[in-house]
Amino acid sequence: MQFLLMFPMRAVKHHDRWLGAADLGDVARVVEDAGFDAIAMTEHPYPDDRWLEQGGHHAYDPFVSLAYMAAATRRLRLVTYVLVAAYRNPYLTGKAVASLDAVSRGRLTVGMAAGYLRSEFQVLGADFANRGAILDDTIAAMRDAWAGRDHDGERFPAHGHSMVPAPVQPGGPPIWIGGNSRPARRRAVRVGDGWMPIAQTPEMAAITRTPPLETMEQLAEQISAMQADRLAGGGAPLDVAFAPFEKQHGRDGDVAAFARGLGARLGAYGDAGVTWLTIEPASRSFTDFTEDVGRLSSLLLEPAR
Repeated sequence: MQFLLMFPMRAVKHHDRWLGAADLGDVARVVEDAGFDAIAMTEHPYPDDRWLEQGGHHAYDPFVSLAYMAAATRRLRLVTYVLVAAYRNPYLTGKAVASLDAVSRGRLTVGMAAGYLRSEFQVLGADFANRGAILDDTIAAMRDAWAGRDHDGERFPAHGHSMVPAPVQPGGPPIWIGGNSRPARRRAVRVGDGWMPIAQTPEMAAITRTPPLETMEQLAEQISAMQADRLAGGGAPLDVAFAPFEKQHGRDGDVAAFARGLGARLGAYGDAGVTWLTIEPASRSFTDFTEDVGRLSSLLLEPAR
């Protein structure tokens, strides 16, 4: 089991006050020194105010913030959690991915999804109706560009172009597909290197427009079916990154209760097929964050290893 820390996006409303005299490099060093395997930044370039008021969250630009973090660390993996493919031309996304992978010396994992926030698609001039197909075409176009191949796809044809520098990781960074829907699961099996489902109630599912996921049994069943399909197609096993069912304790700010609850079920998550656990602290300041990450390390990471 590996541990991915999500920058506490839901807790941070005033970025300058949250950081104080620190910066994102300091954040990344705290996470690396605590023994986490990766850090993640999400993406919402221009969400609507109603969504923000009803539980939405801020987001730094993932490429800018993760590049800053890369410069401050040596071991920590960098994860986009998640990029929405239709928000950008695939060759601009592919260039940013290749550059970040190069400057981090091969430490990038690209989480991608179709997206769900219709108002954000609209303000960005992005195609909401075809977002799933655009994600498929984006992945294919980026991989061709990274490999130095022409791309014959109908949506993003490209001939006689080169993307330099290429990613450091052969074939490009791993691509993890986010989402609970059947199309997301099929996409992960067909073209992904990993899957990023989310635990959610029916109420939350209505907001994200994806199916609920409420029990360990549901999670294990879905992972098992996907890995079987993956094996039948000749692919390597998928990584599975999951924000655990106990995450509400973490959002309540009770780090000890969260660590105890999650620690007691680490074996169950492993048996279900989870390979990465995603943890998002509810720290209200950088000082609190440093203390919370330290407690998570001593109560959860160290016993697990």
